[in-house]
Amino acid sequence: MNLIGTAIGAMVGLIVFHNPIGLLLGGLVGWFFDSARKRVQAPTLDTGLVRALFGFAGALSKSDGRVSESEIAATEALIARLRLDGDGRRLAIERFSAGKQPGFDVDGAIAGIRQWCHGRRDLAFIVLDLLLDLVHAEGALAQPKLDLVRRLCAALGVGEHELAALSAMRGYAYAHTGRYGSTRPGGGHGGGSQRPPQRPSEVDPYTVLGIARGASDRDIKQAYRRLMSQHHPDKLGDVPPEIKQRAEERAREINAAYERIKAERGLK
Repeated sequence: MNLIGTAIGAMVGLIVFHNPIGLLLGGLVGWFFDSARKRVQAPTLDTGLVRALFGFAGALSKSDGRVSESEIAATEALIARLRLDGDGRRLAIERFSAGKQPGFDVDGAIAGIRQWCHGRRDLAFIVLDLLLDLVHAEGALAQPKLDLVRRLCAALGVGEHELAALSAMRGYAYAHTGRYGSTRPGGGHGGGSQRPPQRPSEVDPYTVLGIARGASDRDIKQAYRRLMSQHHPDKLGDVPPEIKQRAEERAREINAAYERIKAERGLK
């Protein structure tokens, strides 16, 4: 636990009361502050998120009429990625199946995801990152699936340009006409064409930062600082190692994109 509040409280107590009792009381108050902050800033991967996330995943997969083998495989990969135990796995499968049923409460699932994020954009990006492989499992999105993705993004306060940047980091293409596609094998824009995954050096660095090529140097620096603040792994708290590792990878990708732009423009 970060004990900065405890240390500050102890110092203030000593300064105010000039005795060991003040030091103890101030430290105790600071410790309570640190404990409360830890509970707020470190949401865990609880059953509430599993229920909402996999329910939404089922609805997303079924939204275009059928659930494909690639979508099932992406869901299985998500379960493995989160390292769900036996009970967690059963709950995930149960909720995925429920999400496929007519009349499933999609808004309730979105509300559950939003509640877990507590208004934190770093956690919103984590959730979207978890879903990207499923979102792009069949390449270009059918309109019903695209609509669900947009509803989730709107609920989490994530703009389409930010989702485009996140997609670019994962090697998925995003066209600002509102069509998603994939640069991975089996992807494409509905035409059946296949392209190899993009290497980090092939991803447009401006897309990664969510800015246009004509952006000013100042806008570029602001975009970089904003993204690094949103994606910093240390802000995640108690989440599975795979999620924190992905956040670290995103931070490296953001840094790499910024360095490429700096080199291209001669920025310091």
